[in-house]
Amino acid sequence: MSPLPIITLSKQIHRNQSQILIGFKHDWALIDVVKHLPDAQWSATLKSWYIKNNPANLKQIFSVFKGHAYVNGSAIFDAPVAKPKKLPKKAQRNLSPEHRNLLNNFYKYLLGKRYSNSTVDTYLFFVADFIEFNNTQLIDDLTTRDVELFIETVFIKRNYSISTQRQFISAIKQFIVFYPKTAISNMALTRPKKSKILPTVLSQEEMISIIQHTKNLKHRAILALIYSAGLRISELISLELRHFQIQRKQLLIKSGKGRKDRYVTLADSFMPLLHNYITTYKPKTYFVEGPVGKPYSASSVRKFLSRSVVAAKINRKITPHTLRHSYATHLLESGVGLRHIQELLGHSKPETTMIYTHVARKDLLAIESPLDHAIKELSKTNKQEQNFLLSRNI
Repeated sequence: MSPLPIITLSKQIHRNQSQILIGFKHDWALIDVVKHLPDAQWSATLKSWYIKNNPANLKQIFSVFKGHAYVNGSAIFDAPVAKPKKLPKKAQRNLSPEHRNLLNNFYKYLLGKRYSNSTVDTYLFFVADFIEFNNTQLIDDLTTRDVELFIETVFIKRNYSISTQRQFISAIKQFIVFYPKTAISNMALTRPKKSKILPTVLSQEEMISIIQHTKNLKHRAILALIYSAGLRISELISLELRHFQIQRKQLLIKSGKGRKDRYVTLADSFMPLLHNYITTYKPKTYFVEGPVGKPYSASSVRKFLSRSVVAAKINRKITPHTLRHSYATHLLESGVGLRHIQELLGHSKPETTMIYTHVARKDLLAIESPLDHAIKELSKTNKQEQNFLLSRNI
C-alpha cells in the first residue's frame, strides 16, 4: 500500500483573522476532500486553502482527512500566529491623461455596442494593458508589430491561454474600429486557432448516481434541473419562478448567452421533485435563493456538486457545465437531431453543437475494431485457432 500524502497545517493572519492554512501538493483527490470542509476557501494571495482558526475547525480537518492523508499539525500547536503583513496598495497604471481620456471614450464606445459587462471589462483591460506597455509611443504610431511584441513579451510571460489571446486580438480589433488613426492593420491581425478539447461527459448511470448521492433537497433539485434542461450555471442562478410554465412543461430561459431567450422542456420525472422543493423551501423570486432572497452563488453549486461526485465515487473533475455537456451528448445518442439540440442549448452557430458528435457513442460503438475483425477472420480460416483468446499464454 502506498504511503498517505502529507497535509501540513500552519497559522496565518488573513482578512484580519487568524486562519489555518491547509497545505499540500496539487492533487485533485485531496482538493475534493478539502471541499468537504464547509467553510474552507482557496486564497490566490496565499496560494493555499484556508479555514478560520478555531478548535472546532481544527478537529474537523483531522476528521475529514482521516484515511486520505497524514495531517502534520505541529506548526499549529507550537508556532505563534504570524503578524499581519501590510498589503501593497493596488498598482496604478502608468497612463497619461490623454490615454485615460481615450480609454474612457473606448469604454463608452463598447457600452454603445451593447456588449455584456464582462466583455466590456475584458476588452478595456486588454487595451489598457497594451497602451500602458507602449506608453512611450504615440497611439497613432502603433503598428501590428507592436501588437505581436506585446503578445511575445507579456502573454508568453504570464502564460495566458490561447482563448485569452483570441480575446485580446478581438479587443484590439474593436479598438482599431473605434480609433482608426492607429497604424495597426486590422486585416493583418489573426487569432490563433482554438484548442479542440473534447468535453467531459458522464454516462447516464453516473448522472443518476450523482443525483442519488445528493441528499440535500435543494441541491438535488438544482443538479436535476441543470442536467434535465441543459442549463448553463449563469442561467440557473438567474432563473426566476415566473419562468416556469408548469402546464406546458416548459421553462423560459431569459437573456441567455448572447442575450437570447429560449424554451426548454421540463422533464416529467423532475416535476415531483420541483413540487417537493418549492413546497419545502418556499422561494420567493428566484428558483434558488441565497441569504435574504438574493440569487444563489455559482461557487456554492460547484462545492456541493464536488461533494456528490466524491460520494458517487467518480474519479474525474466534474463541473456544472459537465452536466450540460452530458445532456447534449445523451440527446444526440438518443436520436435527437443536431438542429434541435442547437436550439435547446441556445447555440448561435451549429459548429458549436457539432463538438458533441465527437463524444457521442451511438455510432462509434457500431464500428468494429480491426483487431476483432482479424481474430474473427482467423477463426474462419483456421479451425485449430477457433478458440483463440488474447488472454491465453502464447
